[in-house]
Amino acid sequence: MVPSLSLCIGNNLHEGGPGATPTIDKDRVYTVGREGQLFCFEAKTGKIIWKKNLQDDLEVILPEWGFTSSAYVLNDDILLEAGRVASYNKLTGEKNWQTTDHQAGYGSVAEFESAGKTLISSFDCDALRVIDAETGEELDSVEWSSPFRTNSTTPIIHDDLIYISAGYNVGCGLFRWTGTKLEEVYRNRQMRNHFNNSILLDGHLYGFDGNSNLGRVVQLTCMNLKTGEVAWKQRGLGCGSLMIADGKLLSLTEKGELVLAKASPNQYEELARSSFLDGRCWTVPLFLNGRIYGRNAAGTLKVVSLPD
Repeated sequence: MVPSLSLCIGNNLHEGGPGATPTIDKDRVYTVGREGQLFCFEAKTGKIIWKKNLQDDLEVILPEWGFTSSAYVLNDDILLEAGRVASYNKLTGEKNWQTTDHQAGYGSVAEFESAGKTLISSFDCDALRVIDAETGEELDSVEWSSPFRTNSTTPIIHDDLIYISAGYNVGCGLFRWTGTKLEEVYRNRQMRNHFNNSILLDGHLYGFDGNSNLGRVVQLTCMNLKTGEVAWKQRGLGCGSLMIADGKLLSLTEKGELVLAKASPNQYEELARSSFLDGRCWTVPLFLNGRIYGRNAAGTLKVVSLPD
């Protein structure tokens, strides 16, 4: 029997709902529920092709905020972080491999190539890891523990560099993959992503520095990836989320405003701002075919069209 989500659903900081983004691969859709329900659906009909319960199948405990890793498709497999990093055949649901257990993280895995091999990087509440995608062998790791077990972001990979960031005043770090180990380049507390990832554009990271629940000022921050130097910081958006579209920053503030700004390391320059949603807004909006899709934590979905 699956335990109830007493720490997740109904929590004063979370109104409920899934934390993972559905993954579409050709005619199939893969989803992960907070209690560990891993589903493979037929995209046209919604028919369940196969399903797993991650708590039982991986023999892991329910994380405080539930399972939130999105399934990552790699060739014929899907990979996810769920208290172990695991690989399943995407067609049959047969498990290929699983790593040893650890405190689950809330981000997803990232893929990269090294010396002709496909590797994946994962970030859980104990460490940053590099894993062989074919065998599941852990090649190296760097301890990066969270005081509240809430490392929530996905590693950002650029060439041989791997960037991670965590909230609760832990901060960010950049590591170089040498081919056999993770080599630290820098670490600092200038970018402390609580739960939404930074975004890399033209050598600079854009992200929210600070926590949603500690009473500290959260600032949208622009940082040089390779040096860790801060280009600028901007207050007033809360612990929001952002995406980059057409070379511009599109932010959804914590209180539901849409804000358009230039994506430039020179300075923060706001171009437009308008009301969009009510309530707490932590989910990254989606931009598709001239429309912006967004939702708040209570589950209200709203769509607006951009003017021509």
